[in-house]
Amino acid sequence: MWIDTHCHLDAPEFGPDHALALAARERAAALGVSRCVIPAVMRNNFDTVRLLAHRLGDAYALGIHPLFVPQALDRDLEALDQALTEHKGDPRLVAVGEIGLDFFVPALCEPAMRERQIGFYRAQLKLARKHGLPVILHVRRSADVLLKHLREQRVAGGIAHAFNGSGQQATHFIDLGFKLGFGGACTFEPAKQLRALAASLPLSALVMETDSPDIPPQWLYVTAAQREAGQSQGLNTPAELPRIGAVVAGLRNLTEAALASATSANALMALPRLAALP
Repeated sequence: MWIDTHCHLDAPEFGPDHALALAARERAAALGVSRCVIPAVMRNNFDTVRLLAHRLGDAYALGIHPLFVPQALDRDLEALDQALTEHKGDPRLVAVGEIGLDFFVPALCEPAMRERQIGFYRAQLKLARKHGLPVILHVRRSADVLLKHLREQRVAGGIAHAFNGSGQQATHFIDLGFKLGFGGACTFEPAKQLRALAASLPLSALVMETDSPDIPPQWLYVTAAQREAGQSQGLNTPAELPRIGAVVAGLRNLTEAALASATSANALMALPRLAALP
């Protein structure tokens, strides 16, 4: 059985009533995806991801994503603390996330916004420590800075989502007790460094994810030119995880069952509350 450690089933692509999310989740379950983790990205969807996780029988995380820091208010951190306190007994709340740093978007790299991102990141690490929860990290061109603050604000491990750093950075995350998320990006043959990491990192460090509806695998990807010509991109959902897993299993010369078993065990280590879910 597979565990999708990162999917945004509350995203607009799944419709206002989440009907597409329900259908996608049923397809994924039929293909062997036993559990999904739905991370929040801003204060306004804390309740949405929680209720959706309960509706689907899945898990969720609460946090403020770095891409949403520009519109976030300081009091949103207080709201996060309150939500983590209110739902501390909820077994489906498994992490603080999605949090982290994004130094890819130019506007987020401006000095003032860069510092605001870091401020939100550090504050959320402190909340994770306060509430005894692991974290789900957004890491985009920011691994070294993320690691610096992780060493200063130690938390109960977690997942470096959509990992795309160097081998050395991977080792540093692993040494801090983190698992590394691999998904659709591994299915593109030109992604040689990423595929090499997926093939060579310790199996004990890997977890699987789709990041649906984002980061579609190669077979769903449509170029900008194709979109302009009217071709629509397929919707990335947790149902794609077994096929993504088959690619990673091939890179490692493993059976799909062996990879599913190992990465699911790793997910339970990274997010211990998952193990208690029915």
